[in-house]
Amino acid sequence: MLQNAAQTYQNNSVTTATPEELTLMLYNGAIKFIKGARSFLDEKRMDKVHENCIKVENILEELMSSLNQSYPIAKDFIVMYEYMLRRIVEANIRKDAEILIEVEELFTEFRDTWKEAMVLAKKQR
Repeated sequence: MLQNAAQTYQNNSVTTATPEELTLMLYNGAIKFIKGARSFLDEKRMDKVHENCIKVENILEELMSSLNQSYPIAKDFIVMYEYMLRRIVEANIRKDAEILIEVEELFTEFRDTWKEAMVLAKKQR
């Protein structure tokens, strides 16, 4: 019962979110899955490391596909997202915690900057 309620809440929060909020959710999700991959790596559960890395790859692909290419900065985002994608694939292949940490730090920077931009945009409205 509680799980159904939580699932319903999560579905509603996604379907009613603004594009800005969805991007923030993607960043937070990627960080969560990287942390999960690192935890599973410590536990030597390689199948779960792989599953979490694939989820991060999917998030990066979604972030890349949703960029508005009419803004010049989108090219810079694509370059960074492609780099992060290569690194998460490498981390998955090598089961390398250091690479996971590197990608997590990049996601954290993106997320924190995105949150600041959301606050500034809200103030300007």
